[in-house]
Amino acid sequence: MVVGVESRAGFGEPPGFRARGNWLGLAMLGLLGMTSPVLAETLPEALVKAYQTNPQLNAERARQRGTDENVPQALAGYRPQIVASLGAGLQAVRNLLPDNTVQSAGLTPWTIGLTVTQVLFNGNKTSNNVRVAEFQVKSGREALRNVEQGVLLDAATAYMNVMANYALVESQRSNVQVLREIQATTKRRLNAGDVTPTDTAQAESRLSRGLADLNVAEVALAISKEIYAQVIGEPPAQLVPASPVDRLIPVTEAAAIDTTIHEHPAVLGASYDVDVATVSIKLAESSLLPSMSVQGSVSRSVQSDPTLSTMATDQASVMGQLNVPIYDGGTASSQTRQAKEVASQSRMVLEKVRSQSRTAVVSAWVANEGTKIALKADIALQGVRREANGGQRTTIDVLNAQQELTNARSRLILAQRDRVIASYTLLSAIGRLDVHTLNLDTPEYQPELHYHQVRDAWHGLRTPSGK
Repeated sequence: MVVGVESRAGFGEPPGFRARGNWLGLAMLGLLGMTSPVLAETLPEALVKAYQTNPQLNAERARQRGTDENVPQALAGYRPQIVASLGAGLQAVRNLLPDNTVQSAGLTPWTIGLTVTQVLFNGNKTSNNVRVAEFQVKSGREALRNVEQGVLLDAATAYMNVMANYALVESQRSNVQVLREIQATTKRRLNAGDVTPTDTAQAESRLSRGLADLNVAEVALAISKEIYAQVIGEPPAQLVPASPVDRLIPVTEAAAIDTTIHEHPAVLGASYDVDVATVSIKLAESSLLPSMSVQGSVSRSVQSDPTLSTMATDQASVMGQLNVPIYDGGTASSQTRQAKEVASQSRMVLEKVRSQSRTAVVSAWVANEGTKIALKADIALQGVRREANGGQRTTIDVLNAQQELTNARSRLILAQRDRVIASYTLLSAIGRLDVHTLNLDTPEYQPELHYHQVRDAWHGLRTPSGK
């Protein structure tokens, strides 16, 4: 959305005094002062780059892939444990027999064996571990969605800040140019006796102030460019004006609140945390229940008999084991009570997150509506008429009029920036600032793909990506 600001100069203005019209429209085209032509970049394209390359987002994806591994680790409790053993060494034996004869030998004993252990029942600990891991995965996915929203919002904010700050720089440069012309004209009029030295001093003072404002705008632009490169992944090129995303926002505030309560990833993640804490209670209680396992083993031992009566021994066994906890010093009971308190805390956190999400939507909704009103008010400005001929207006009147025009341009630039950012902020508060809703031209990251790749993996050290 680009709006031009027209400035109509009055009768008798000095040459070059006419302010350049449509500065905002020109500046908001994103001409970042580059000497070589470059392809224009739109806000959706910048969001795609951030979605693909942002280190914070990629780190969160890696964290989620690590969380996925909790499930196969928990499922391992259902599977047998197989251990192979091998031992070898040297052994010197000297036996004193009943007839006082001595028997000695040098042995090279070695043993090889295989043991298979299968848990039959462990108080439902394995099944509860699996449920906890799966809820952790679901909670992690919502945390990933939340980070995605934050990164996309940061990218949109960085994009609009660069455009707005460049427009502010162009506006301040125009202001300085006009102030230089006013200063030169005032000096000529002073020599002609039309104005006093006070008028010249006022013009010089306003020029110094304009140069300072230009420097502040240039510093802000440089900072916004660096933030853009940090979030998007590369420096800004030629940016294209962006539009609000009101079409993606519910039509009423009540509908927006209802959407965030049911769809916002922070709320959904907190609800899954409640599930994790609830199942953890049963996991702690499982330590109070009996456990049963069966173990089978085969082994062969050679030259391991120090009596020298046996050269080799082959063994095979199947053993069942039942463990019934009687008293563990109160550890399991304390862990159960602790898990219940954590579950209570998780439910309170869920209510807090819901309340915060509701507040965020209301605040973002009001802010978004406020930017609409502010933008309409600033668009209504069409310029300031200045008359400085024949004593109609003094030098200070002209300087004040120029300052009004510059301030009006700045307000309009910032209003346009705030209008776009506020709409993206509201979409994020609702919980729908994502690739699918924005219809960005990039494949959507699917955390479920990695989850299914590793869930039933029985072996393998390489990740699905080949690392």
